[in-house]
Amino acid sequence: QVQLVESGGGLLQAGGSLRLSCAASGRTFSRSAMGWFRQAPGKEREFVASIRWSGGSPYYGDFVKGRFTISRDNAKNTVYLQISRLKPEDTTVDYCAATVGFREYTRVRRYDYWSQGTQVTGSS
Repeated sequence: QVQLVESGGGLLQAGGSLRLSCAASGRTFSRSAMGWFRQAPGKEREFVASIRWSGGSPYYGDFVKGRFTISRDNAKNTVYLQISRLKPEDTTVDYCAATVGFREYTRVRRYDYWSQGTQVTGSS
């Protein structure tokens, strides 16, 4: 089993920034990738960003527009999501996820393990 422990969420005023972290344990991720997803009330969980542990350029969802940055620290088995210029529509539950696959998948169903989720609120 893979355990993903997420932290860093919170309530920020519009225009603020925060960084989520997700610490992974339970298996090696040398051939796998990590993703970030978010879910607003009444909406489908949507892809934000993903990155392979082994390297390469990350992938981002179309809505990101440069405000989200995914990064990782392999030594700490931790992936991060930097959110800048927070907007009201960023009021979501954000999840990190791990896949045993080889690519930076963008679909929810391709991820095998999920964090507990953390609330991100962009207040007006």
